[in-house]
Amino acid sequence: MSDKITYLAEGPRVGIRGFTLEDAGEFTALARESRNLHAPWLFPPVEPDAYAAYAGRLMEDPNRYGFLVCTREDDRIAGFININNVVEGAFQSGALGYGAFAHAAGRGLMGEGLDLVTRYAFGTLGLHRLEVNIQPRNTASIALVRRAGYRLEGFSPDFLFIDGAWRDHERWAITAEMVEPR
Repeated sequence: MSDKITYLAEGPRVGIRGFTLEDAGEFTALARESRNLHAPWLFPPVEPDAYAAYAGRLMEDPNRYGFLVCTREDDRIAGFININNVVEGAFQSGALGYGAFAHAAGRGLMGEGLDLVTRYAFGTLGLHRLEVNIQPRNTASIALVRRAGYRLEGFSPDFLFIDGAWRDHERWAITAEMVEPR
């Protein structure tokens, strides 16, 4: 990375920025170190080739936005938050996916990052609604979105195919009107 990172948005402890191909080494090393934290909920790329394909989709697909949550103190990647399946027109919505890395878990960094991404989505991107689907036993993820002001909207049985099986998910969402102005 360059000497000074340019963030899309900054909070007191973290900033958010887009993915780059140059992040492959750091991202995949952190993903490997965080396997126990992520399983069985998510499986981010742990090899450079897989990272290149993953980051490439986020950088090239106009219906996806990928954000790295980085600590402002040392610009280390703390986690990632992606907005997938962006639909414009009357819907103006996107679906979130995210993960913290082990060194950052439990420190409030992802909460700050989620707030930055939510505000960026509703401001810069002009979205009206963000949705996240979470497996019911993933209590840390549910606590994260609850603290961020997302509301529980429903339950979707056999919603996503993860780790070899169709998994039930709770659907949490927030709309632009629900976000308190700063």
